[in-house]
Amino acid sequence: MRIARLLLPFVLGASVFAQSPATELRFEVASVKVNTSTAPPSSRFPLGPGDAYLPGTLFSATNQPLINYIRFAFAKSQGELLRAPTWTYDETFDIQGRAAGSPSKGDMRLMVRGLLADRFKLAWHIEQHEEPVLELVLAKSGEVGPNLTPHALGPPCGPDSPDRPDARFQAIPCGSAGLVSAAAPGRASISGRGQSVARLAALLSNNSFAGIDRVVVDRTGLTTDFDFTVDWSMSAGESLSRPVTDDTGPGLGEALRQQLGLLLRPTRALVDVLVIDHIEHPIEN
Repeated sequence: MRIARLLLPFVLGASVFAQSPATELRFEVASVKVNTSTAPPSSRFPLGPGDAYLPGTLFSATNQPLINYIRFAFAKSQGELLRAPTWTYDETFDIQGRAAGSPSKGDMRLMVRGLLADRFKLAWHIEQHEEPVLELVLAKSGEVGPNLTPHALGPPCGPDSPDRPDARFQAIPCGSAGLVSAAAPGRASISGRGQSVARLAALLSNNSFAGIDRVVVDRTGLTTDFDFTVDWSMSAGESLSRPVTDDTGPGLGEALRQQLGLLLRPTRALVDVLVIDHIEHPIEN
């Protein structure tokens, strides 16, 4: 599986801005406004790459850095977007859009992508680069760990979900995955509900909490959605090749093996790179 990341070319030379593929879906009406307040960012539904979604015709997000809208438009996690103009991280915007029909979350992504092209003059293309990566594989063929459970065997998402879901997943919406509060200081935890192992690989990619500085690619061969949680020690001196040996608990490499039945192995692979050729400050309305 190829995991995309965003790079900004620093030397354009003789190259010209690529023509990004046309996006057919557009909001019927949309507004973009700069937000300079100190209010916390918010959105009608999660803007991450997961499937958690509140159906409806309205896209609404407030005081979000522009980079978050780019991540949403391309369904990318923080680890997959490494470089972009500084102002896209620093400057925040309110974006609202009203769609026709009954749009899915995927439709909303395409409409936000179209809005970024129209209002921010976003232009992009995808390249393939061979790079050092970590591959996520099964520790034992055909076996998974105790904390990696097929989602079909657990509580369902949606209106049939029980009022009191598994306590391990109370901090994460169904259809999402991400970092959650750990059990103790000096530890880190990732949980997901109704998510693929490829999503876990994307979360681990370039993740400072995990001590990973490269893309992680899913090569487990697992194709179903899972409920998962993994908890590990961030003790100083830990690395994937030298697990923690004191009583603070396992480091990431050992935690993945014990809890999920997975291993991380260094290799090289072709990686799809999302290249931002051009982006500028928006046309407001």
